[in-house]
Amino acid sequence: MTSLAELLADLEAEHADLDALVAGLDEAGWDRATPSPGWAVRDQVSHLAFFDDAAAMAITDPDRFRAVAGAALASDADPMEEHLRRGRALAGAALLVWWRGSRGDMLRAARTLASHDRVPWFGPPMGALSFVSARIMETWAHGQDVADALGTTRSPTARLRHVAHLGVRARPFSYAVRGLEAPSDDVRVELLAPAGDRWEWGDPAAAAWVRGGALDFCLVVTQRRHLLDTALEVHGEPARQWLSIAQAFAGPPGPGRPPGGARPGS
Repeated sequence: MTSLAELLADLEAEHADLDALVAGLDEAGWDRATPSPGWAVRDQVSHLAFFDDAAAMAITDPDRFRAVAGAALASDADPMEEHLRRGRALAGAALLVWWRGSRGDMLRAARTLASHDRVPWFGPPMGALSFVSARIMETWAHGQDVADALGTTRSPTARLRHVAHLGVRARPFSYAVRGLEAPSDDVRVELLAPAGDRWEWGDPAAAAWVRGGALDFCLVVTQRRHLLDTALEVHGEPARQWLSIAQAFAGPPGPGRPPGGARPGS
């Protein structure tokens, strides 16, 4: 089991890696298109800032968060529009100040949690460990869009284990969010970690399995690469079907990425 303190340290490290990518950008760099249609680098960062603010509120003032989240979910308006407009109205330096402040507030709030605490969110409440793991996943995934936009190749780290774990645990959600019934068959996942060790989930005797690099798996379950653009080995229909719709992040069904690995900055 990973402790909450370890997760928070990994989240802070993920923040620092992305910060290093964007801190020196000029305005043209902040406006550079990312692989997410219609989203520039600034949109990826304002998205993180908004949800880090929301995470801090969910921890420190859960009643207020429930009211704000409930109103947002009940509204017909695009839930992304407000924070994207805010980020687009800011100079890059001011946007970076917003994100640094929001993530700092969130980290300070999260350090008051106990591992058994539950935090309200957009959907069912989450355990503290899963909640922080999800912030790691979001930061890494949106950071990948930024890296792709800037034509930068990031070195994978052991922090990918949190992303992969969420991806595996979200298998039933990937079906439910599409109104589908998840197959009862288990899928074995065997991944080669960046340091060369192996990460494993599922029954070793399962007929369906996924094998390959942890980075490729994380790119697929966060919908940052199409399965065909990876070296993952996938055996059995339950595994193939799952990876065609895999979604580690909350919200409505993501559109995924088309084959071809679009990288605007490359």
